[in-house]
Amino acid sequence: MIDELRKIGLSDLEARCYLVLHEDPKISGYEVAKKVSVSRTNVYAALRSLTEKGICRVIESEPILYDAVPIEQLIRLLKSDFEQTTRVLQEQLSAAPKTPPSFYSWQGDKAIETAIRRLVANADKSIVADIWSEDVHWVEEPLLEAEKRGVAVTLISIGECTTSLKHVLIHKRSAEWSTVRARKFSILCDAQSALLGSFGRGLKPTVLETDHPSLIELLQNAFYHDLVMEQMERDFGQELDKKYGKDYESILHPYKEYL
Repeated sequence: MIDELRKIGLSDLEARCYLVLHEDPKISGYEVAKKVSVSRTNVYAALRSLTEKGICRVIESEPILYDAVPIEQLIRLLKSDFEQTTRVLQEQLSAAPKTPPSFYSWQGDKAIETAIRRLVANADKSIVADIWSEDVHWVEEPLLEAEKRGVAVTLISIGECTTSLKHVLIHKRSAEWSTVRARKFSILCDAQSALLGSFGRGLKPTVLETDHPSLIELLQNAFYHDLVMEQMERDFGQELDKKYGKDYESILHPYKEYL
């Protein structure tokens, strides 16, 4: 029984004092000390601790007498305290801890392929992939698998491409794009996580994985502008060329040194 009482937080001496009071209620500290064969100083300290814990009661008399709280009441108290503690723990700890945004770097064909497949496989609602037509083969298969799961997939292909994906936006290239060394790409999943990287001649393929909100918002804005421009060019392509020149030359010309 001593071991069981210790499991609820009593010291060895407190447990022994409680059992004495349980068997022989309303006795003095002196009598408790005689029954447990421990010095009165230590026994009085144990009785004071039991009283503070609400496990024994004091009867104001001369001398002061002690009485054990009935075990049934003690058990109900312990159950109530435990249930309250578990409720607080569940409320405070049920939500996943907030972690700061992270950046991870992947290099090499195999590592990048694995990162793409992992991120796409964990998307639940939406995926936007923005990639050059030469590199669509990197993402097509996992994107098709995501479509089969019911994920809304949009592929933005920089240049004409052939694919079985349902929703494809073709971003036309200007002549200047042929001189670009690095072919950038991005994959945005559930508006929460992203891969950004590049392929190109003489370049070791590299990818950055992140959930940083600033970069997530940047990719969302890029997708928004691609959608708007795609629709505007479908509806007003000739008028736009006439107004701004081919590939918006009159708009972009003042900023050539930045672009």
